[in-house]
Amino acid sequence: MIKTDLAFGFAGVDLLEEDNDRLLSDTAWALVFNHWIELVRTDPKLRCPFVVRQATEVSLGLSFTDDAGIADLNNQWRQKPNPTDVLSFAALEGTSKWMDGAAVELGDIIVSLDMARRQAQEYRHSLERELQWLVSHGLLHLLGWDHYNDVSLSSMLALQERLLEITSKIFTKDR
Repeated sequence: MIKTDLAFGFAGVDLLEEDNDRLLSDTAWALVFNHWIELVRTDPKLRCPFVVRQATEVSLGLSFTDDAGIADLNNQWRQKPNPTDVLSFAALEGTSKWMDGAAVELGDIIVSLDMARRQAQEYRHSLERELQWLVSHGLLHLLGWDHYNDVSLSSMLALQERLLEITSKIFTKDR
């Protein structure tokens, strides 16, 4: 199993009493990323950068922020001055197979906890599921997935569902 080095943090976020410790824990997210990345990199039918398939360790960042924080980033990097639910900054974009080594930097995922809370309520599911959905979406972007047409979007969403199934099995064992 691949080892995940996770830089984890919060910026401008007010945590609520009902926020689950497991849900916002670096240890839990590192475990989830280990399983998700392992599934993608070991399935030859799934798109995955060659360097990730060969790596023994990956490094990535996961940060939770508020709507104002993600709106600033969205404006700075995408010239869109409004908040969004998740942003991904892929480190592997534009690299080729010459990049090799035991450890690979994937990039960063930033999630608006404010928007995740609203979307969880709107879609009538838990904040846990919404955060897993958003983070899995961000991870797939770091691994080179995109949704430039309906076919690629369907493939990406189907894989996200598979990743969430893995996560529910991991956390069901903990309970």
